[in-house]
Amino acid sequence: MKFNDNFVFGTATSSYQIEGARLEEGRSLSIWDTFCDVPGKVYKQHNGSIACDHYHRFEEDIQNIKQLGVETYRFSVSWPRIFPQKGVLNPEGIAFYKKLTKRLIEEGIKPAITLYHWDLPVWAHEEGGWVNRESVEWFLDLARVCYEELDTDVDSWITHNEPWCAGFLGYHQGFHAPGHTNMDEAVRAVHHMLLSHGKAVEMLKNEFQSKTPIGITLNLTPIYAKTDSVNDQLAANNADGYSNRWFLDPVFKGQYPVDMMNLFSKYVHSYDFIEQGDMEIIATPCDFFGINYYSRGLVEFSAANDFLHRGAYSDYDKTGMGWDIAPNEFKDLIRRLRAEYTDLPIFITENGAAFDDVVENGRVHDQERVDYIEKHLQAVSDLNDEGMNVQGYYLWSLMDNFEWSFGYDKRFGIIYVDFDTQERIWKDSAYRYAEIVKNRGNQKSNTGTDVLSV
Repeated sequence: MKFNDNFVFGTATSSYQIEGARLEEGRSLSIWDTFCDVPGKVYKQHNGSIACDHYHRFEEDIQNIKQLGVETYRFSVSWPRIFPQKGVLNPEGIAFYKKLTKRLIEEGIKPAITLYHWDLPVWAHEEGGWVNRESVEWFLDLARVCYEELDTDVDSWITHNEPWCAGFLGYHQGFHAPGHTNMDEAVRAVHHMLLSHGKAVEMLKNEFQSKTPIGITLNLTPIYAKTDSVNDQLAANNADGYSNRWFLDPVFKGQYPVDMMNLFSKYVHSYDFIEQGDMEIIATPCDFFGINYYSRGLVEFSAANDFLHRGAYSDYDKTGMGWDIAPNEFKDLIRRLRAEYTDLPIFITENGAAFDDVVENGRVHDQERVDYIEKHLQAVSDLNDEGMNVQGYYLWSLMDNFEWSFGYDKRFGIIYVDFDTQERIWKDSAYRYAEIVKNRGNQKSNTGTDVLSV
């Protein structure tokens, strides 16, 4: 694999997953705080009250980022830390992110900030959350404050992280906060998230006249049919519409896919929430496109499923999440995006894997994760050889953290966290990633452990 000097290497986290400090210095509760309190929603009823205690240990974490040698660090702001009440700004909340961004810059690390990574304030949820169109204005209040206080120090902005998860896992499937199972709510919530994205892009460019690059991050899953049968092809089309096209089409084409609108209409009372001019706003041009990629999807027809598809058996090697390891399908995805959707610079804003890590004699030998990272970085290198213009890669995640409904049972980090003592331990994957970043020219994949020695 090889990367030119302009290629950007980074790592990423999100506020609720690492910060802790649940009610400190003015922060109020988010929907994830309350969701975690509901029995059966999160593994062993874990929560993010302490998490990685990053709020107090960010200096140590910055030093680990610096030692990795990456150019940039992607993190998100906590909405209830900045606006603990509706219309009430918390100076201590925004001060934390000012301090964090300035320290990153002092250490030669460029901050990339995500405005929304799922921690909606409870006060917003109590007024309807993302189902309420007023949520767009609440989000713009957050964006405006962040732009005013942080834009001069920020290298890039991301409006939303994975609206599929916040919208469909949160409001349709119920696996994420707020835990609702209503497709009508989900489609409305997604529309308001996408609308707030477009308006936030407009605000930065027009109101603030900022030159800071801004984009959105979508989690995309290339979908494949189990067989060539008409039924399985239909299943793949619907799964692709649900996972990918419902987000790609409005952002890049200014419209929702008509086949999916028809499919959803059984559950969506009407599409009257789409007001005149909304789609043009959602499709406001961005400066880059962020993609979170983890796995492919293999599906087959199922008449029992609302949208006529279900996951099919796959004999691919799996991560600790049970997800297929699929670097070749990753390349298929990027090629499709280039052919059908956008010529914007692409950044892989998340890519990584969970495995069952064990500390042995003060070390974590996570060869499976090393292999995963190498295969996907090789894919990026191959794609750029094809002219696909992938300009950066953020490894998920900097460290083990609160993994949403899986609690602390799943570890995605390249740095191991002992959640009892908060000790950070570099895994072999961290040493390997640091080596790749340092030697960004031609490299052979590493299958041994020699380069991983301390």
